[in-house]
Amino acid sequence: MSNGLALLSIFVLSVFVGFEVVAKVSTTLHTPLMSGANAIHGIILVGAIAVANNASSNLQLILAIVAVVLATINMVGGFVVTDRMLEMFKGKKKEVK
Repeated sequence: MSNGLALLSIFVLSVFVGFEVVAKVSTTLHTPLMSGANAIHGIILVGAIAVANNASSNLQLILAIVAVVLATINMVGGFVVTDRMLEMFKGKKKEVK
């Protein structure tokens, strides 16, 4: 089995396992798990910035910048989703007359 095929197989299996794990999370646990995931994405963003800082070729720099952009989008999107979910748990505001 070639190295590329092995990596592709691992990726496909991890997608299925990840989907099954996330699908079984109850609604009450989703917000705390999203907050933890956002912290992990923050670590990934710092790692991508460190890789960009140490890039020795243009290809490495371009890939690192793409990683920084994607990690930033993922992290900000996670915070937006978490904020929207927390808004769902708040009670409706009463109108003052």
